[in-house]
Amino acid sequence: MNLLETLNRAWFLSLNAQPGAPGWLMTFATVCAQYLLYVIPVILLAYWFLGGKAGHRTALFTLSTVLAALGLGFICSVLYFHPRPFMIPLGHSWIFHAPETSFPSDHATLFFSTAFSLLVSRAFITGTLVLVLSLLVAWSRVFLGVHFPLDMAGAATVAALACVLVKPAWFWWSDALTALCEAVSGRLFSWLPARFTP
Repeated sequence: MNLLETLNRAWFLSLNAQPGAPGWLMTFATVCAQYLLYVIPVILLAYWFLGGKAGHRTALFTLSTVLAALGLGFICSVLYFHPRPFMIPLGHSWIFHAPETSFPSDHATLFFSTAFSLLVSRAFITGTLVLVLSLLVAWSRVFLGVHFPLDMAGAATVAALACVLVKPAWFWWSDALTALCEAVSGRLFSWLPARFTP
């Protein structure tokens, strides 16, 4: 076992919930680990329906970055297998998860890529809020025993790389993609009040 993996496991054990942890903390961690992800589509829909033209571009850039990040994360998981803590076994697992590769964390990739793309889009308040949520999700999934800390570092790295790759490409396809999505949205949601449609 190399030094990095030794540190990874030691860091995991220092963060992993132990028997006797306060019930409120376990509940809070479970909410962060399993349910906070529903915040992301709500944010994107809010930008799309309430943010006007600028909101449309922000939502689509964020979605593009998220998809790119999840794609890069999938490639990483195919090329590099790392067991989850409970597969070794190590520490305590407090929520169910299938025994599959842990690196990088999909949940953390989703959150970090959303946060980074919002910040790049100058949506500083929302981006900062999502970045805080990203850290909570990362902590909670280590705390509850389904990920290692380096899975979260990998997720943040993948998310940052996706943002860097999508940003220059966005310059070329943003106008056409935005116009197409606005046209489709206008037809699908024509029954909504005018302020909610393109």
